[in-house]
Amino acid sequence: MTTNEIDQEWLDEPQHHIIAAESDDFPHLLRQIPDPPKQLYVVGNIDALHLPALAIVGSRNPTRGGRQNAYEFAKHLGRSGFCIVSGLAQGIDAAAHEGALDADAMTVAFLGHGIDRIYPAENRELAHRIAAGGALCSEYPLGSPPRKEHFPRRNRLISGLSLGTLVVEAAKRSGSLISARLAAEQGREIFAIPGSIHNPMSRGCHQLIRQGAKLVESADDIVSELGPMVGHLMQNAATEAPETGTSKHHDPDYEKLLQTLSYDPASADELAEQSGLTIDQVSSMLLILELEKKIEAQAGGRYARRPA
Repeated sequence: MTTNEIDQEWLDEPQHHIIAAESDDFPHLLRQIPDPPKQLYVVGNIDALHLPALAIVGSRNPTRGGRQNAYEFAKHLGRSGFCIVSGLAQGIDAAAHEGALDADAMTVAFLGHGIDRIYPAENRELAHRIAAGGALCSEYPLGSPPRKEHFPRRNRLISGLSLGTLVVEAAKRSGSLISARLAAEQGREIFAIPGSIHNPMSRGCHQLIRQGAKLVESADDIVSELGPMVGHLMQNAATEAPETGTSKHHDPDYEKLLQTLSYDPASADELAEQSGLTIDQVSSMLLILELEKKIEAQAGGRYARRPA
């Protein structure tokens, strides 16, 4: 079979997508990074690629406390409306995906191999949960093995899809610091959790903090930092920018979205279709409205008005 025939056979399966860089479904933030992928293979819900996202990365061999921090931060941030992005590795990556899933939030895993494979094999069940409650993504052709050189390149997509990257635990020489460096080069925010001076897994985080990463002690530190950025990105993505000094509460697009929302939960994709707004606009506005407590996120990445 030719490559095109193999791809088409794979596409015939439910929830399988190939998104070209020029497609409207291609994530806006990934278009902005140096060397963006030409296409993405996706299994799951492509709406997850358009939600305001935070990357959570760290050691494959974390301490018990580090793993718990990754899980709890992901769970809290998922409930706050963020999609959690990571790389399906053991340790911090897996804990972050699990925290998001347990919060009924969206999570995205970027793979360093073809999407028709799962690596590491221990995370096979987790990968199936992610595909059902978010998305698995890869830029590599079907059948590509998990080569060592694929993973550093994969990291640019983890940071590139996200507004910021949180490093939970990392040694001084680790792939997580590569992700943080890429995030800085892409103009994204970098957050780090400090730890004990006696813990080798804290040294990478301490190094990042000395270099200017934002020290965080709670998930709310990240929400307050990225909330205004979401609104700014939404305005930049809008087809018509609001007039200077106009409150977002009177922005016609916000009013249009609020009129579309009801007490019956709806997905971002459904709201975009009903309102006539783009998925990027809707996803950004939903987070702002949630931070303002006008709406609430519900299971499966759906949203509804808050009761008066």
